[in-house]
Amino acid sequence: MTHNEARQEIERLTAEIRRCDRLYFVENAPDRPDHEYDALVKQLRQIELANPDLVSPDSPTQRIGEKLEGKAEVVRHATPMLSIENVYNDDELFAFVESAQKAASRPLAWVCELKIDGVAASLIYEKGVLTRALTRGDGVFGEIITPNVRTIRDVPLKLSGDFPDYLEARGEIYMTNSNLDRLNREGAERAQAAGKEFKPFANPRNLTSGTLKQLYPKVCAERNLRFFAHSTGSDPTAVASTHFEFMRKLREFGLPTAPLAKRFETFEEAFAYVQEMRENLASLDFEVDGIVLKVDDFAARAEIGSTSKFPKWLVACKFEKYEAQTTVREIVVQIGKSGVATPVAELEPVEIAGTTVSRATLHNIAFIEEKDVRVGDAVIVAKAGKIIPRVMRVESYLRPQNPEPPRFRFPERCPSCDSPLVRDQQEVSKRDETGALVKVDGKTVKEFVDGSFIRCPNPECPAQFRERLAFFASKGAMDVDGIGASLVERLTSPIAIDLFNEEPPLVRSFADLYRLTPERLMALDGVKIKSANNLTQAIQESKTRGPARLLTALSIPGVGAQTAKDLVKDFRSIDAMLEVESAEAFTATENVGEILAQNLFQFFRSEAGRRIIAELKELGLETALPALPESANGENGFENALPLDGKTICVTGTLNRYDRVKIKETIEANGGKAASSVSKKTTFVLVGAKPGQAKIDKAAELGVPTITEEEFEAMLGGDASTGSDGNPEPNANNLLF
Repeated sequence: MTHNEARQEIERLTAEIRRCDRLYFVENAPDRPDHEYDALVKQLRQIELANPDLVSPDSPTQRIGEKLEGKAEVVRHATPMLSIENVYNDDELFAFVESAQKAASRPLAWVCELKIDGVAASLIYEKGVLTRALTRGDGVFGEIITPNVRTIRDVPLKLSGDFPDYLEARGEIYMTNSNLDRLNREGAERAQAAGKEFKPFANPRNLTSGTLKQLYPKVCAERNLRFFAHSTGSDPTAVASTHFEFMRKLREFGLPTAPLAKRFETFEEAFAYVQEMRENLASLDFEVDGIVLKVDDFAARAEIGSTSKFPKWLVACKFEKYEAQTTVREIVVQIGKSGVATPVAELEPVEIAGTTVSRATLHNIAFIEEKDVRVGDAVIVAKAGKIIPRVMRVESYLRPQNPEPPRFRFPERCPSCDSPLVRDQQEVSKRDETGALVKVDGKTVKEFVDGSFIRCPNPECPAQFRERLAFFASKGAMDVDGIGASLVERLTSPIAIDLFNEEPPLVRSFADLYRLTPERLMALDGVKIKSANNLTQAIQESKTRGPARLLTALSIPGVGAQTAKDLVKDFRSIDAMLEVESAEAFTATENVGEILAQNLFQFFRSEAGRRIIAELKELGLETALPALPESANGENGFENALPLDGKTICVTGTLNRYDRVKIKETIEANGGKAASSVSKKTTFVLVGAKPGQAKIDKAAELGVPTITEEEFEAMLGGDASTGSDGNPEPNANNLLF
């Protein structure tokens, strides 16, 4: 190979390796298997060894340098790395948002990001080349850790794309739980071979911090640290006008950014996502100690400003994490309301945050395979916010070796009805033997592969119905007070008459729940007349929950509370959904895709689905919204209009006819938007007994009118007086009609 050919080959290999790094670390879509990638790096290294004058400092082979001398040098950050203000409950979060919105001259959009529990760092690129990396230090001064950061494979040594001359990317250096387990396992094996005692690394964050202080970059490389960018210390407005757009630009430059980040136009949407994320953190392979909420617009951030310690345009929603080590005694499989078979770890009881934990979900087969959870394993169990226990990682270095416990095998048949279990399929892009995408006529070929979930396909499965009934009666669905898991079990189990005879269960369908009488309930052991009367009354009261709550309660796969509200708002009744002639009709509703539309269509066209709706409607459950009032605004006479269209309503105090959930549903069903706080966008405040003084004061400050519950209901009935702009006119007492 000539010198010029070597130069060209080095350029080709370097470009290909950087492309692979980008796909793997930034886009999470690798198109080459690991052994091919390793072969590319090896080939590049061999050519560089033969042509040392062609080796550039940013070559993929130059990540690991020589031993460092002495302590790390301390230098000043170009701009201070400020702290983040923490909040630990919803009230503190609402107060932060209200303060930020008050300081801004425009409605605020928000970005939600994971707060990775690692070591904060600053990466400086000059003309696209990594020139310096610093720890946060005290926020003003940080330690230089450039040689060790260069070993982190997802940190590009040279940026790609249209990057600025100077860029400071700030983020978090971290270690995955699976990598911590690998290091502990390898350390235990070496110690055992040498006849020495092994002291395991305690947690990923401490090990990350210690690794970055290593004098040998080779040690740092072996520990496989990772990096996510979440902000910048340089001027972002030269690249983008919003944070979310800036993060997209960073990915174009080749830098990985915090995963699962989303942008929302309103705080209410962002808050819902924060609550959703809290429930799914255990599935991640890295530690998270909070969720960060940021104002998206850079100009709005400038208006809101900062203190000397932290910016006032972002906040960390923190939750305390309580952990303990215990042992998996058994892995059982439970069947859910949609037939999904969920593995559950039966644990050696351990006390965490004041309660005894003896069970924890293992989510699905993919979770078990990834974490390799086995009976007998030592596991770390955590409770985020003192609520739900999660298996965070397996301490596989403590696993017995002679013999090693077998891998968990999913049962082939349903433990409840003995039907054969089936694995869900998911559609993915097809790849050839080399890992490259398969295309025909320029289009990527799709194929179906095994998904993460295994389910029982039998709709008559007793375990499925028990779970569906429990969900049907739950607070987020029909909200039947007094029905819990224990009572559901008894309602759906045969009633023993004597040692040899039994009667069918009291409840074998949703409709059966509404056919219960106090006398029938008293057939259950331990149910007395008072509790039987209270329960039947609660069941009858749930008939008025409305069509959106009923649609949610039916357990149609993919239909949650918000989707149910959107569908009912568009169709106005469940009866109308029974009449659709194709699945496509459902896709007109926001966020209803083809798969969900097909689920809805199959349910409403099925004999079982139609029977369920007919029985519940006959028993008096509400399946439709009230008829819309008529207005004379149409060209051809009367047209229907939602009475609260375009209006934002904040509720404070206790109402007579509505609980917190019901009033929100009523507002949304009539075209309005329910807000949790008062702002310039609020149309009016609905005031009940013992209202919150802060909301009343805020409404007065902003000139937002207030109304009573009676005036609110008059609006829904179409009796309210309205001004020329369609908004209610204030009366002499500054109330609204």
